[in-house]
Amino acid sequence: MALDVRIFETISPSRFISFTIPNPNSPSHLLRVAVLDSPIQSSDSSPRVAAMLVPKHRETDWIFSTESGHLQLLLNLPEISRLILIGDDPEDLSNSSAADEDERLQQRVKPLVAALSPKTLVKEEVPFLIYEDDVVTRVELERTIGPYVGEMLIEDVEIEIDEVTREFRRRLRFKRTPNLIQSDIKMVRTRGEEFEPQLTELVHPYLPPMVASLSLIGCDLKRRPKALCIGVGGGGLVSFLKLKLGFEVTGVEIDPEVVRIARCYFGLEERFASVHVGDGVEFLKRLDDDGSKFDVLMVDLDSSDPVHGVSAPPVEFVGRDVLVAARAVLVPCGVLVINVIPLSKRFYEELKDVFRRVFAGLYEIDVGNGENKVLIATVSVRDGLNGFTMENLSPVVLKYVDAIQRI
Repeated sequence: MALDVRIFETISPSRFISFTIPNPNSPSHLLRVAVLDSPIQSSDSSPRVAAMLVPKHRETDWIFSTESGHLQLLLNLPEISRLILIGDDPEDLSNSSAADEDERLQQRVKPLVAALSPKTLVKEEVPFLIYEDDVVTRVELERTIGPYVGEMLIEDVEIEIDEVTREFRRRLRFKRTPNLIQSDIKMVRTRGEEFEPQLTELVHPYLPPMVASLSLIGCDLKRRPKALCIGVGGGGLVSFLKLKLGFEVTGVEIDPEVVRIARCYFGLEERFASVHVGDGVEFLKRLDDDGSKFDVLMVDLDSSDPVHGVSAPPVEFVGRDVLVAARAVLVPCGVLVINVIPLSKRFYEELKDVFRRVFAGLYEIDVGNGENKVLIATVSVRDGLNGFTMENLSPVVLKYVDAIQRI
């Protein structure tokens, strides 16, 4: 049955349609075309459209082969109402045309892109966006399914730091949020061809700012500090807190398969943290009942439904009742540190207002990657006289101490 292009004349929020067509560069092979309309309606009467060619050899990557991957690409382009992706059909990858054919393909599919654009679009050429990252090579180690997070992927990648430097990383990704790297650790060569995790170095962009937030703990601790981490992932943060800063760490992770992956691939050991499998909100409320106290509560959770305007944390975690429970498990000089990926400016402003109604002080670190913000809420007013000593930490962490702003 032929596709009626008239259905693309108007924007239909959250509509996703994919189909295949013959590749004009190689008619015996197929191209996969996906059209996704933003779930966030623009007040602009003239919607904006963008197209993207899927990078060669990335056709089966969840970013480009799933609706959730397309959605996150689109939500990272807030001014775009419709995104059109065009790439080799993942089921027909015998077509391995060279990258230098992309320009020719782009010219040949321009009439198609125009036909897939809304009727009210201002008559200007639809721009083709370029997807770029620093990955040079990728090796898949395992795919597995967790009862809560669903399908996940563990992979080793070689990334390009600069023109002369490359680095090996191990990464954990979830299919439900394919554009986000859940865990990212540096792998170092030990002997021969063997590699092991480097657990005293933070490479995930938002983790150094989260550690820098410890400087807002409002007392000079004379005892071993205690941290509660909700959302363990690969365990990079909890391992660092124990090995580098000497914290007594308690971790909470809802998915037992994620804990297995952390122990098997990311170097998490029982001596680094006491990890509990369960719901973070329920765990917080139980702690409130038994009177346990921590110097810092760190929250690193992703949302399975970013349409609400936030990709991390889940909306249900930042309700007022949960924040009250979070405050209750902190010592009077303690802090709540939370990784936020706001996809909506309005939602982020509302989120900060909720924090202000529960906590005495609120601070922010802009990670600088265009995605993450780190919010730091203090139980009491920070007097600036005493605080947690940030000694022996790398310049990467210390620069974020200076970047903390009260909001």
